[in-house]
Amino acid sequence: MGQKKDLTGSEKSKIVRYLAEGCSSLKIAKLLKRDHRTIKRFIQNSQQGRKKRVEKPRRKITAHELRKVKRAAAKMPLATSLAIFQSCNITGVPKSTRCAILRDMAKVRKAERRPPLNKTHKLKRQDWAKKYVKTDFSKVLWTDEMRVSLDGPDGWARGWIGKGQRAPVRLRRQQGGGGVLVWAGIIKDELVGPFWVEDGVKLNSQSYCQFLEDTFFKQWYRKKSASFKKNMIFMQDNAPSHASKYSTTWLARKGIKEEKLMTWPPCSPDLNPIENLWSIIKCEIYKEGKQYTSLNSVWEAVVAAARNVDGEQIKTLTESMDGRLLSVLAKKGGYIGR
Repeated sequence: MGQKKDLTGSEKSKIVRYLAEGCSSLKIAKLLKRDHRTIKRFIQNSQQGRKKRVEKPRRKITAHELRKVKRAAAKMPLATSLAIFQSCNITGVPKSTRCAILRDMAKVRKAERRPPLNKTHKLKRQDWAKKYVKTDFSKVLWTDEMRVSLDGPDGWARGWIGKGQRAPVRLRRQQGGGGVLVWAGIIKDELVGPFWVEDGVKLNSQSYCQFLEDTFFKQWYRKKSASFKKNMIFMQDNAPSHASKYSTTWLARKGIKEEKLMTWPPCSPDLNPIENLWSIIKCEIYKEGKQYTSLNSVWEAVVAAARNVDGEQIKTLTESMDGRLLSVLAKKGGYIGR
């Protein structure tokens, strides 16, 4: 028997089967009519298994280059490792090495969402802080709206899955399946609301004022004493329906005008403590990646989560205002986080 071409896939399968039956390499060679050496070579290579990968030496960078990379990483947030190294004129470094070097001095993070602040915004934030720095914030009613969807914000459905377990199935719906617009307020250690803004109503000036009349004024404000109403300061942001001439005139007829209506700086959700309340509520209603099947069910979850927020938590938020004002002044109107 002379040497022939390489073994085919079919022949290799037969060799494995014959070996399992206890046949010798010589007998297999006779059965397949192939050279004995070819059979022996295949058996030996199969038994040796995979060869270990030989690690190539990594490209080393100097201390001077390392300092350049560190400066570039600081100047170029969210840039790729390739862009950072290219800006330093460092070439020939594989991606694995670049990432290993950057891992010692940086972290992979997402960009933070915050309103853009220009010079005018910062000046107005400073002026606002100076105006209200001596205010008794226990008398300020902080208000805002929040929209909650049936499926929750993007990225909330992440978490650890045990080995051998399958991730739960989540519904996929256009625009989160719809949602509910919620209005609420906090003052001192008290939560006002939450109130559900009627489904399908777009908050223009007229609908916003009518909403306040039906909920805030009739269900909460009118029950308060004359001295409370005299001292209370009403805060709302600069949404068009809030800051319009119609809304301010309407609030003035209700007695909320001049110093009783807080002026608000632009692009400043970080200064409103109720934003932290929204975070607490959303963490509760969307925990463990929870989804909802109807607007009523998500509204009930919002109400239940709001009831679980105690007075001490609210007081902590409202009492944080002195610190927020000082931070704004220290950062010359810059963003202070929440």
